[in-house]
Formats: sequence, C-alpha cells, structure tokens
Amino acid sequence: MGRRLARELALKVLYRCEEGDTDVDCAIRSVLDVRRYQENDKGFSRTLIERTIENLDVIDKEIVKVLKNWEYDRISLVDKIILRMGTCELIYFDEIPSQISINEAIEIGKKYGGSDSGRFINGVLDAIRKNHESSNHK
Repeated sequence: MGRRLARELALKVLYRCEEGDTDVDCAIRSVLDVRRYQENDKGFSRTLIERTIENLDVIDKEIVKVLKNWEYDRISLVDKIILRMGTCELIYFDEIPSQISINEAIEIGKKYGGSDSGRFINGVLDAIRKNHESSNHK
C-alpha cells in the first residue's frame, strides 16, 4: 500500500470522526479492514490517527500560531485534517524527515482539497516546521 495510501486512509478516518462518527475504533475498522492492506501500513495509519487525535489541542495551537490573515474556522475541513496530520508528523514522528511529511501533505491536499490547497498546506506546514526546529535547537 505505501505510506501515501496509509496517510489517505488516515484522512478518511479523521474526516469521518469530524463528521460525527465518534467511535474512532469503528471508523478505523470500517476504513482499514475493507481491503487487505499490509500490516505495517495499517499500523502507520492507526498510529497517525491516534497521535493526531491524542494531541489535537497542541496540533491546532501550532496551526493557529502560524496562520497569517486567515481565520482557522475558515479552513476547509479536508485541508484542516491534512494540516493536522502533517503537523502531527512534524512534531511527533521524529523518524520521518520533515520535507517528506510536508511533501506528502501537499500531494494529498492537491488530490483531495481545493485548487489552492497544495500551496496553502505548504506555507502553513513549512512555518510550523521552522517553529518546531527553532524551538528544538534552543
């Protein structure tokens, strides 16, 4: 399946949760168990979903911190979830190079978001990356 598809599946689960499917485990099963995916890819999806949900307050604060001339509530739900997943990877997945996390989020944004989603996601995640890297080197 690969990490890209694992991220896309995580997006679908998180979208369901935002739309009112409050049983995260049920949402995970309904998305990940529909087809045979490799266990390590399903594991990555689950970990990304769980870390994003567990750290949602911190993740949202990091996103809001870097928004310029844009209200957080105006971000489309798909873009918001992609930003959350990308921010989660930047902060909580040290083993993944930040540029890979950002590029993956951009490509998913181009596929599932609006016409400007890729550029918007790139700008926000790059600013978060810079903040995160500078705070880790103090």
